[in-house]
Amino acid sequence: MKIVTKITRIFLGIFLLFFGLNGFFHFLPQPEMSAEAGTFLEALASSGYIFPIVGLLEVVVGLLLIVNKFTALALVVIFPILINAFLFHVFLDIPGIGGALIALSLNLFLLIGYKENYKEIFRTDSL
Repeated sequence: MKIVTKITRIFLGIFLLFFGLNGFFHFLPQPEMSAEAGTFLEALASSGYIFPIVGLLEVVVGLLLIVNKFTALALVVIFPILINAFLFHVFLDIPGIGGALIALSLNLFLLIGYKENYKEIFRTDSL
């Protein structure tokens, strides 16, 4: 199981690094999407900060996963971004859900694989 977790971690890291860099260098073409999805993305882009922050987090988390440093933390940091990408596609762009579904699935698999690292935050006893 350790080898599967390692391969999954590195693959998710490369995936996040690739798409995070795309957020800055735009080397992938923008896919067609519904008017509602386009309007939503335009609103986010007009804020001026959401996409650079998301891209930066994807790059940093991708690198952390590849080099296996702060892995448990990196998986928690990227989870809200991946769940939002998945939900965006569920509600506004179902044809484009593939990448978000893969990334979220890999993240969930790794979160389960690193569950021992999260025991302390779910402890219910008081100080």
